[in-house]
Amino acid sequence: MTILIVPLILLCEKSQSQDSENEHPNLILTEEGVQEMRASLGKIPLFDQSVSEVREQVDAEIESGIEVPIPKDLAGGYTHEQHKANFFTMQKAGVLFQITGEEKYAIYIRDMLLEYAKMYPTLDKHPAERSYARGKLFWQCLNDANWLVYTAQAYDCIYDWLDEETVAKLNSELFRPFADYISIENPKFFNRLHNHSTWGNAGVGMIGLVMNDEELVDRALYAFDVESESGLIDNDGGSLNLQGYKEGGFLAQIDHSFSPDGYYTEGPYYQRYAMYPFLIFAQGLANKKPELKILEYRDGLLIKSVYALINQTNAQGEFFPINDSQKGMSLASRELVNAVSMAYYYGGNDPGLLSIIKEQGRVPLNDSGLAAAKGIAEGKAQPYPYKSIELSDGAAGDEGAIGIIRADNLTLVMKYAKHGMGHGHFDRLGFLLYDGYGEVIQDYGSARWVNIEHKDGGGYLNENHSWAKETIAHNTLVVDKDSHFDHNVKEADKTAATPYYFLPGEKVQIVSAKETNAYPNVEMHRTMAVVEIEELENPLIIDLFSVQALEGTRYDLPLYYLGDIMSSNQEFETNNILQPMGEHDGYQHLWQEAQTKTNGEVFQFTWFNHKNFFTMNSVARQGDEVLLTRIGANDPHFNLRRDPGLILRRTGGNTLFASLYEMHGQYSYSDEIPINSFTSIANLEIIHEAKDYAVIQFQLKSGEKYRFAFSLMEKGENSKHNINVEGWSLEWTGIYDFTKLK
Repeated sequence: MTILIVPLILLCEKSQSQDSENEHPNLILTEEGVQEMRASLGKIPLFDQSVSEVREQVDAEIESGIEVPIPKDLAGGYTHEQHKANFFTMQKAGVLFQITGEEKYAIYIRDMLLEYAKMYPTLDKHPAERSYARGKLFWQCLNDANWLVYTAQAYDCIYDWLDEETVAKLNSELFRPFADYISIENPKFFNRLHNHSTWGNAGVGMIGLVMNDEELVDRALYAFDVESESGLIDNDGGSLNLQGYKEGGFLAQIDHSFSPDGYYTEGPYYQRYAMYPFLIFAQGLANKKPELKILEYRDGLLIKSVYALINQTNAQGEFFPINDSQKGMSLASRELVNAVSMAYYYGGNDPGLLSIIKEQGRVPLNDSGLAAAKGIAEGKAQPYPYKSIELSDGAAGDEGAIGIIRADNLTLVMKYAKHGMGHGHFDRLGFLLYDGYGEVIQDYGSARWVNIEHKDGGGYLNENHSWAKETIAHNTLVVDKDSHFDHNVKEADKTAATPYYFLPGEKVQIVSAKETNAYPNVEMHRTMAVVEIEELENPLIIDLFSVQALEGTRYDLPLYYLGDIMSSNQEFETNNILQPMGEHDGYQHLWQEAQTKTNGEVFQFTWFNHKNFFTMNSVARQGDEVLLTRIGANDPHFNLRRDPGLILRRTGGNTLFASLYEMHGQYSYSDEIPINSFTSIANLEIIHEAKDYAVIQFQLKSGEKYRFAFSLMEKGENSKHNINVEGWSLEWTGIYDFTKLK
């Protein structure tokens, strides 16, 4: 590895107008931090590696020359990707200039910025008219704000190196007009609670900090009053009265977008995206405006939110694909590389974070990245303590939640949070299941190919609304073939599901929640338990879905398993001619490949995925149907994955769906040997169901019997329960009873 030696040259030719208080860099980098980074070169392997990788990237870009094309393309197109590459490269070049002292990096940034200063005043709105807030460099203001967040960091690194004339030109002809455009001229973008606005607030605030422009900083922190879509009334330093717009500004974003647990209402995919502007602007504020104590705001919420994100990942470090999420996004993302190191540096040097940073394989080139790399070099890393956790939603933590249960080789996620605004899905009480290799029972995520121009310019596809958001696309109950809240986002945003009970533990773990607003006159209550049973090799999952509704209600309960069907105890009739299963609410995208009317008391279905076998055992009723489905109907452009699923269909009134999910056995591809490929469950029955109680009993093939009883109305830990029915009775204390029967 090449060791970088800082040249003994004057790194910054300071403008005469700069006083010592306003010396740069002082945004993300500080003079003291830069000195420490220079002194550490060649001594800390992960930091040296990160510097070397960044240097290689930037040197290649410098070699290829500066390109600042006239904007015309959507995401994934040439001009979009070039401007995106420019802001990433400028930010990296700025850091390299500070660390190495090589002026070629400052020259590159200066020349690039002068090209933008020449072009920007000539630009009208981006020619693509797809966004509610069109940018100038990009098709939406969101990407323009991205440019400003990263470019502000580069500008800070060379600010004192530039001559006064160049600084004045860039401030007046590029940066101030740029900041005004994405804020004053686009209040619908800037003044609301949304990840878009977070980027806008951060960009305007960060360039304000660099330019020492207090008006811009205040505008970013507190938003502004608007008279119309393009008029600024005044900047009163804190008013949130936006006359028709939601309250906005960076502090309002922190106040309203996160729960006290650090959960972000749009879900982990968009929390990951928003964490960069949240944390990078906060870092600048901590350096330049320490009196705000921004990293202590709301009990250190921004650092707490990093932990919330880490806890929303599977064994591969991938985020749970809740709401509009592209699968595969993980802790390796550039946003989390910055976030986890920041959490380590500002949050108390938690050694558990170092194991994640070590896995990320790089650190940000700033104080936090240096501290994290030092900790790893000193052998302080410890495994991160993943555990079962309930993360509340809503600013006050009283608007639903998600429950995450972790057991040996299994992770169960149940969603009963708020809708998630425009990026939300209609999936109350839905669940996901992972084993140690990845998804077993999946959430579809979003219908989008991010930045892939072939697929509608990289934006959300029409199928995101017609399929991915619809209730039938998720593992939760559909009533009368209609999505929750009749697919009305505003109605869904008014309420949240109600957390009922969450029990982390060892032998028995439970998550339970209610939803009473998704359908008129329908009450839904789902309870899922992960239980350790000595006779089974893996924990067993119990799923009780209780519904209170009128007679004649049609229920569809889908399950999107991943893998290959092995067997079932039912005979399916296959369909040689496929027809879409409906005309709307997502059913138009489902093929019905096979069906059966259950002929026994238990429906068993076994599939194979990764290296394990899985079996669903479900109580069947007279008249129940099981439908085997596949996604892909009415999809002429092949935008959707052809994933399989099944639907339990029932018509009735008050009812209880009761299922067990068992992971068992394994298969060796190299030896071609299957082990324990059949379910261990011999029988499953509901022995009591009512609005107040649900009781099931199951027997293993080895003869052991188990009973699980759960109170659906009284959840006190010391509450006493008594069920007396013909032939048997049951008494217990507490919300549940799980017993091995003699």
